Amino acid sequence: MMIYFELFWVWFKMGLFTFGGGYAMLPMIEREVVEKRKWATEEEIMDYYAIGQCTPGIIAVNTATFVGYQKKGVLGGIVATLGVVSPSIIIISIIASFIANFNELVIVQNALAGVRIGVCVLMTASLLKLTQKNIQDKFGYIIFVVMFYFAYFTNVSTVYLVILAGLSGVFAKRFWTFKKE
Repeated sequence: MMIYFELFWVWFKMGLFTFGGGYAMLPMIEREVVEKRKWATEEEIMDYYAIGQCTPGIIAVNTATFVGYQKKGVLGGIVATLGVVSPSIIIISIIASFIANFNELVIVQNALAGVRIGVCVLMTASLLKLTQKNIQDKFGYIIFVVMFYFAYFTNVSTVYLVILAGLSGVFAKRFWTFKKE
């Protein structure tokens, strides 16, 4: 029974203290789920993020569900999911009741601007860490640059980009292996 409380609490904290969505949550997931509790490996978390990109829903929720399910089955997935979404539900309910009173305050606008900058820093740090761990050869860099271009400069769906990146990885490795032999 304690594992369910721990699943809920760990994901509740991540949902409570992470602003900016699933990507901003990645450093905390790595620390709490991978390093501290060893519920998943970094590779598994990256797989969950990739699957989360291709499936409907929020990446943080999908990742919590995957980790919870891996740890304790369907009930674990439900508990972890409830943990990660509960803070948002609570906070949004509170904010909604007071938003009209505080929306125009300069201090509130400045605080939110600061939070957005902090989220950008966390996301950039995660991106650099992911890049160092996952791009290991020239084909990886080529795939990264091409996918980045399409993701940033076009309106191509991320689902198609993930699928195209996966297929590119398969073909690049097959060609490279064939060429070496």
